[in-house]
Amino acid sequence: MKAENTIIDGVKLIMPDVYGDSRGYFFESWQKYKFKELGIDAEFLQDNQSFSCQGTLRGIHLQVAHPQGKLVQVCHGEVFDIAVDLRPDSPTVGQWVGYRLSQENHRMLWIPPGLGHAFLVLSEYAVFSYKCTDVYFADDQYTLAWDDPELGVEWPRIGGGQDYLLSDKDRQGMGLQEILHTIEARRA
Repeated sequence: MKAENTIIDGVKLIMPDVYGDSRGYFFESWQKYKFKELGIDAEFLQDNQSFSCQGTLRGIHLQVAHPQGKLVQVCHGEVFDIAVDLRPDSPTVGQWVGYRLSQENHRMLWIPPGLGHAFLVLSEYAVFSYKCTDVYFADDQYTLAWDDPELGVEWPRIGGGQDYLLSDKDRQGMGLQEILHTIEARRA
């Protein structure tokens, strides 16, 4: 298993050792001691799985009072997955990284607490799985606007130029400066 550091401190792209033959494949998606060697010493409290059709964009979400670290992966299909640094005291605050995660490349992304997270489904559909270091608190979830020009995420276009499929909550996300102000106010 290998981990590649990204431009955002703590965010890691994980490449597991995959063992395959004519029957299929096997890999460890989580093993506490191996991940600790990679610099990820996390205790997971909740696992989530979602099914989404092509063009679905979920996020950019974070919790402030109960920040969640997330280990994300695709079980079926392909997504463009992003992490946004929303830690006000971080030297990379407001920066983002994005990677294609798929059932073929088996990559996983570690997103430490304090970062926003989103993904866009590129394949016909995707089954997306993530482990979280804290449980979900509906009244503590905030949404950063997926299309905030200050953030400038370079979302891939979907075949035929179709529009992204968004929830009402995701259509009404805050701008970067507004969410950073909200985070600071909640911390005070």
